[in-house]
Amino acid sequence: MKKEPRLLRVGVLGCGPIAQIAHFDACRKARNAELYAICDVAKDLLARMAAIHGPRATYRDYDEMLADPQLEAVIVAVADQFHVPLALRAIAAGKHVLVEKPLGVTIEECETLRAQAQKSGLVLQIGNNRRFDPAIAFARRFVREEMGELLALDAWYYDSTYRYTMTDNLQPIPFLSSDARKPQGNPKADKRSYFILTHGSHLVDTARFFGGEILSLRARLRERFGAYCWLVELEFAGGALGHLHLIIPARGDFEEGFRIDGEHGSVKGQVFLPWFHKASLVECFSDKDGQFHRPLGEDAHTYKRQIEGFAETILHGAEQHGANIDDGVAAMRALIAIARSVETGQTIRLNEVTGGV
Repeated sequence: MKKEPRLLRVGVLGCGPIAQIAHFDACRKARNAELYAICDVAKDLLARMAAIHGPRATYRDYDEMLADPQLEAVIVAVADQFHVPLALRAIAAGKHVLVEKPLGVTIEECETLRAQAQKSGLVLQIGNNRRFDPAIAFARRFVREEMGELLALDAWYYDSTYRYTMTDNLQPIPFLSSDARKPQGNPKADKRSYFILTHGSHLVDTARFFGGEILSLRARLRERFGAYCWLVELEFAGGALGHLHLIIPARGDFEEGFRIDGEHGSVKGQVFLPWFHKASLVECFSDKDGQFHRPLGEDAHTYKRQIEGFAETILHGAEQHGANIDDGVAAMRALIAIARSVETGQTIRLNEVTGGV
């Protein structure tokens, strides 16, 4: 891995599984960033991660890390319930922020964060790493530049019963600590909310990344034999219709994908688990030449690539390719609208939703 002369000095807050599996490695491999600091209240976990990854500084107190003048940016890699409060503290300390998805757990707290982030002028990015899959980026350019008006978008996410058999072979065995700080109660116990926030956030961001603003939606849910199935109808501001399908867990292989139909072509994509670091299989058909176009993504470490994009925006003023604060708030509105529609059976306009999932 070749590093650039100027590296963004990044601190990772939280030494839990997502940091161990994704963010520490991504910071170390990114061409324009370094893993400058790590922070966790669990002393044993912090020491073990420091020994493995070798940051220049370690902290058990978040405010002490934020007070470090050498630190430039923070990755908030903790439980969803902590995202907004801890991102707000980083913004107040003058640090750029990459916060794991989803942005938060309620509309109101996300709007508060948006107001503070916009006032600060700092970069705030949400960790929707699929946007940094090179094949998905290729498909989006095709949709924007060649497809013309959109007609329909379908996207699906089937989380397999065998998914963890695969990921356990791909990921490092995470270290745990009894001293790790966790939110009150057990957020994972409410599977409806947990699955929508954790997995539904991928689907919603895919829909918005390709289709633009979602005006309204209607959702249905079936729960049978320990499985959950959401079907969501979408209406986009541009006039296209959409459909999202989420099943957890599905009996069979993991499957994520999308199909988009438009005025001058169509796109279909198969998305792989990010831990394979394999670009999506995408085919774009163009009326212009009557050909299918299929890109090769030789580098598909999407967690590394999102750090590099984050750093490019901060260090060199590059256009923000990752999900910004507006994207994060809009995605939260869609997730909450899905929950409200399931509860009421009604079509929900996104600009009217309040509260949480």
